[in-house]
Amino acid sequence: MIVLEVLTGSGLAASAGLNAYIPLLLMGLLARYTDLMDLPSGWQWLGNGWVILILAVLLAIEVVADKVPVVDHVNDVVQTVVRPTAGGLAFGAGSTSETVTVSDPDTFFSSHQWVPVVVGVLIALGVHLLKSAARPVINATTAGFGAPVASTAEDATSVVMSVVAILLPVLVLVFLVGLVASLFWFLRRRRERRAARA
Repeated sequence: MIVLEVLTGSGLAASAGLNAYIPLLLMGLLARYTDLMDLPSGWQWLGNGWVILILAVLLAIEVVADKVPVVDHVNDVVQTVVRPTAGGLAFGAGSTSETVTVSDPDTFFSSHQWVPVVVGVLIALGVHLLKSAARPVINATTAGFGAPVASTAEDATSVVMSVVAILLPVLVLVFLVGLVASLFWFLRRRRERRAARA
């Protein structure tokens, strides 16, 4: 069913916007060690042992770097390229793989294989930009103490979103609605602060 495929891809791409390595690592682990995900031939490399090891090391570096004030800002600048790329890969692989809930992945974007990758890049970039815009505000208002708390919440959200996207993609809608609501709330707060300063 194409809707489930889109939701799976969208959830994995949004998850990559928060942490580039969590959805890719989870997909690789599930494809290698379980029957919950069967990656298509073009994406089998995600289940390779070396790829899984590299993703785990990159995840460990990301988890530490994202929890240190100032370093988290530098990390976000670097991740501006990495997270959207990972989102494109996650959407492309996730939306065309056979998961527990997606039984006919061949029908999804079958003639234009680049389309899901571009969609994933855009979703991950949007989530990343929201995260990158919110983090300096959190750091400034909490004197840096909010960085590890916010980062831990983002990592947990990325894990949950990845699992939900694979096992219960319908719930991805709840996350996407929450994300849009968060964006509007953030933009309104920013506008109010500017108005208060003026």
